[in-house]
Amino acid sequence: MSLDNTRRTFLKKTGSALLASTLFPTIWVKKSLAKTTAVTIGHNSHRYRVVEGWGVLDAGKNPVNDCHEMVQDAQGRLILLTNETRNNVLIYDKSGKLLESWGTSYPGGHGLTLSNEGGEQFLFLTDTDRNQVIKTDLKGKEILKLDYPRENKSYNHPGEFKPTETAINPTNGDIYVADGYGLNFITQYNAKGEYIRHFGGKGTANEQFDCCHGVLYDNRDAKNPTLLITDRSHTSLKRFTLDGKYLATIPVPGSFICRPIIKGKNLYAAVYRSTSQDYPNSGYITIFDEKDRVISTPGGTEPKYVKNVLQEQQKDRSFTTFMHPHDVCVDNDENIYVPQWASKKTYPVKLERV
Repeated sequence: MSLDNTRRTFLKKTGSALLASTLFPTIWVKKSLAKTTAVTIGHNSHRYRVVEGWGVLDAGKNPVNDCHEMVQDAQGRLILLTNETRNNVLIYDKSGKLLESWGTSYPGGHGLTLSNEGGEQFLFLTDTDRNQVIKTDLKGKEILKLDYPRENKSYNHPGEFKPTETAINPTNGDIYVADGYGLNFITQYNAKGEYIRHFGGKGTANEQFDCCHGVLYDNRDAKNPTLLITDRSHTSLKRFTLDGKYLATIPVPGSFICRPIIKGKNLYAAVYRSTSQDYPNSGYITIFDEKDRVISTPGGTEPKYVKNVLQEQQKDRSFTTFMHPHDVCVDNDENIYVPQWASKKTYPVKLERV
């Protein structure tokens, strides 16, 4: 090889090395920057990042309309209820892969609660169009149906009963049904579906509601379990004894909550709209500690207390992923899954705990 050829070869190799050394750090910096600038939402101890594309399916095969509620079963599967009758129930694994689908007869599929009975799990669905509560096994076999409570003479016909949620007493199997889109009564049944009592009704008194959208059996205080019930239009949660006696109100100014759920010592809830029920795409998530104080509001403004009073919250306008969150499901890693109502037929959003 001549001296000129050697020189040319050296320059070519050196130039390639220099080019790589200039490009490589740039690529590394961009990737590193992307990681460090990923949007984090939430406050204090509960912060999250959106997992892009989680649970997105082929809408031609497995469509959704309103993604109303989601629960996690003992196998770790995530069970989603929609009001799309091509597949009312979609069952995911935690990676977002579809495992199973069923259900074609729940046009008003709305509330979804999981119960444990002697080691076996069941689902309680509320259907606002069928005016019923339906108990099924995890494969969709119907086991029990609850129609409107004839014992409550406030009801004149089945169409006035539009149940939005249920809660199950794990000790004796009692069923509490919230008629959030109907006459706003909470009706209590035993495990066989036999009527026990009702309470509430629409109104402004402490023991009444304006959209008792959600009901929760709260056993964080094991010696004194209570019911926690949404009073959505009054932007509050209300606490009752298990036999329907009013105990307290938890104001959440600005937040129109659908239903609370428990994970560990915390309450989690979806806020479908904030500030006003006429303000579209203004929802977020809210998280309470064991003292019923808001500690984090992913997608919303930071919770602030003045003289022990929570100040009005609203949507964080810089975060546009949420439209109308309708429920939350928290897995064992404390990630949150968020089904949404009236949100352009989108699949649930996954928030990864950071």
